[in-house]
Amino acid sequence: MTTPQGPIGAAAAEGGALLARPPANSRKLRRPLGQRIARTLVLVIVLGYLIVPLYGMVEFSTRGDYGSRSLASYAAIFSYPDMITGITNSLEIAVLTVVGMLVLLVPTMVWTVVRVPRMRRVVEFLCLLPLAIPAIVLVVGIAPLYQWMGQHLGAVGASPLTLTLIDIILVLPYSYRAIDSSLRSIDTATLSDAARSLGASWPRTILQVIVPNIRGGILSASVLTIALVLGEYTISSLLSFNTLQVVIFLLGKRDPYVSVAVSFSALLFGFVLLFVISRFAPGAASRAGRAVEEPS
Repeated sequence: MTTPQGPIGAAAAEGGALLARPPANSRKLRRPLGQRIARTLVLVIVLGYLIVPLYGMVEFSTRGDYGSRSLASYAAIFSYPDMITGITNSLEIAVLTVVGMLVLLVPTMVWTVVRVPRMRRVVEFLCLLPLAIPAIVLVVGIAPLYQWMGQHLGAVGASPLTLTLIDIILVLPYSYRAIDSSLRSIDTATLSDAARSLGASWPRTILQVIVPNIRGGILSASVLTIALVLGEYTISSLLSFNTLQVVIFLLGKRDPYVSVAVSFSALLFGFVLLFVISRFAPGAASRAGRAVEEPS
């Protein structure tokens, strides 16, 4: 038997009839020419917006004598003691900020979803509030606290690692959204009640039941946190701490080639980090190997 859509095959074992494959000479649907041109134009503009600045950074940082090309600027990155200190401080702050953010957000959000769902809007408002407060305002408000810490806590209070306190506040809006998306994709309340009914404590329920199911959101929140910390300049500069962006700015006044080389290396590090997370995140292998079955 045939239909306008093609021949109908025999009934399947599980019931119903399956449409046979369309003839090989059937015409494929093509998008209108104007739509294809518009999509191509938008793609070219976006790629140009992203690639042209990167090309300019590479071209500038690899300039040598008499029009030649050299990697001397990249080789000289670690010859500046301040640069090593700035990179070390920023990486340590990033790690501490990720840990602090996860310890603060994950238990709070899980407890809110399971026990007090009415407070979910309040927690969301508090986490998104830093978006409405400029960084300069945060510095003015928190500067007296840092001054007191530097005077009364000695080396600990004067350490750049204390920037972790304010960086945790800055990353809350982005981290909250990433983790909240993962929590909404699972039945958190049912999983928690099931674990609790089997005798698991709350810490064990969160670490061994909830966290494995929201690892994608946790990884996304961690990547966003690292990117924000490595790119933060205003607060570090106004509080007179040597971080990566502050050292890059100061180095740009002495050696702009090395400064641009460091900036490009930081961007490259971010791209590699995103690739590693997307490649080795839980479920990436199953998504890549998943095949779409077609009816025959």
